[in-house]
Amino acid sequence: MLRLMPGTNYAGRPGVLLERSAIVSRRGWLAFVSGFFEPVFYLVAMGQGLGSLVGTLPGPDGSPISYAAFIAPGLLAASAMNGAVFDSTFNVFFKLRYAKLYDAMLATPLGPVDIALGEIGWALIRGGLYALGFLSVMAGFGLLVSPWALLALPAALVVAFAFAAVGMAATSFMRSWQDFDLVTLAILPMFLFSTTFYPLSVYPPVLQTVVQCLPLYHAVELMRGLTTGAVHVGMLGNLAYFGVMIVVGVAVAARRLDALLLR
Repeated sequence: MLRLMPGTNYAGRPGVLLERSAIVSRRGWLAFVSGFFEPVFYLVAMGQGLGSLVGTLPGPDGSPISYAAFIAPGLLAASAMNGAVFDSTFNVFFKLRYAKLYDAMLATPLGPVDIALGEIGWALIRGGLYALGFLSVMAGFGLLVSPWALLALPAALVVAFAFAAVGMAATSFMRSWQDFDLVTLAILPMFLFSTTFYPLSVYPPVLQTVVQCLPLYHAVELMRGLTTGAVHVGMLGNLAYFGVMIVVGVAVAARRLDALLLR
């Protein structure tokens, strides 16, 4: 992957960006943690409330599971996605276009690749913290019934990494705040239709194919398999999907920052 990035603009110090982001987040901790509560509200309202009316649904292996156990992995995947995407889009855009923070960083030994990796890494951490918090809630509700659930957090980090990389790459092409309507246009339908709240079988065959192309669908499948213990070889395909997202996202983000900051 490093061959795909501009090699002369990497100082090997993206950790400095992580340290800065951690220090800044101490002052804005309320905004940082607020994103954790949205999936919890969905779980309580729909999993416990609506779930009492829905009953059970077929799990990944066909065995019946409660509605709360069905939607919780989807909300876990969405939590990792939201934390990573919104940090790697809105925050990065402000620093790039208005605060001109990255221009100041280039006066130090840091290069554009350090900035890209550092910001993607912080978005990954934010998405991972959201996922960790939601996993704790799932455990409190008794929704983690398999030892495989221990791998849900590493899987959530992979998901967050992929969405952060693609999010930052997309941000580098945005010209104004109006362009962020496209982010919402992409995130909201994925959240609603990527089998978060109902199984893939409710869709007609053509729409099933469309849904299976969505990145959040692969995240949901990965989390649902791990948290319910229905692990299968096909989950390696879900991981490979995110591997491609990571490589492409990091490469595009690094090259775009190199072009924008050193032009």
